[in-house]
Amino acid sequence: MIEVSALEPLRAAVRQAREAGRSIGFVPTMGALHEGHLSLVRRSRRECGFTAVSIFVNPLQFGPQEDFARYPRRPREDAALLEREGVDLLYAPDAAAFYPRDFSTSLAVAEVSDGGEGAVRPGHFQGVATVVAKLLHQVAPDVAYFGRKDLQQTAVIRRMVRDLDFPVRVALGETVRDPDGLALSSRNAYLSAEERRLAVSLPRALLAARGRAAAGEKGAHALARQTREDLEGAGLAVDYVEVVDAETMRPLDRVEAGAAIAAAVRLGKTRLIDNVLLLEER
Repeated sequence: MIEVSALEPLRAAVRQAREAGRSIGFVPTMGALHEGHLSLVRRSRRECGFTAVSIFVNPLQFGPQEDFARYPRRPREDAALLEREGVDLLYAPDAAAFYPRDFSTSLAVAEVSDGGEGAVRPGHFQGVATVVAKLLHQVAPDVAYFGRKDLQQTAVIRRMVRDLDFPVRVALGETVRDPDGLALSSRNAYLSAEERRLAVSLPRALLAARGRAAAGEKGAHALARQTREDLEGAGLAVDYVEVVDAETMRPLDRVEAGAAIAAAVRLGKTRLIDNVLLLEER
């Protein structure tokens, strides 16, 4: 596996692979890798001739009171995992070079970023869009892989790619869960044993909402209200519960094709997000 931290060797390696006729798959991550990330890596390896993975904890997407400083970082373990998975290239950019002191450009993707995480974490999606745009420009992949757990993030990235004509296909991987249903997340490492026990109430409440929708409940507000009550009754602090169109993040009044229910909760100092589709996409 090639390991690079600078732009020129990155581009040289990708160029050599492309000249050899290999398609380029790319999995951008912030590290602290788990099976969710690795499922995307494996898909890229199945579908593309050359797989690049980036590890970069992006400061632009963290607010002033958020967990940038304590976000889990384990570069050696991550590199060993990727080596075992057969990744061709690991790109771990140097932060000072990636964002020079006079860096002054940012991208805002309107509408899809307005509610949900965008409302609770102002500026978060500008940071996400900016770093992903820069990484896509640097790596120039044919396919970029993202996980559906971060539903609104995927909507923001797909809209940005469409609006700015990036020559890349965005592929979405399904959420990977522990056996009890909790979605894998690097932030799960923050949870105490008791918080981890309570955390499973999040996917259970979302799945209960899907069950209600399947049984005939089509009122989006009623589903969101009952789900909030379920979460609060389980002892979770709720940031939001929303029923939205999974592609546009448009809030819905009634459940329709492509509807998803998304929620964010807090357990102590840990914040978790999750979502499930209520009806299959169009």
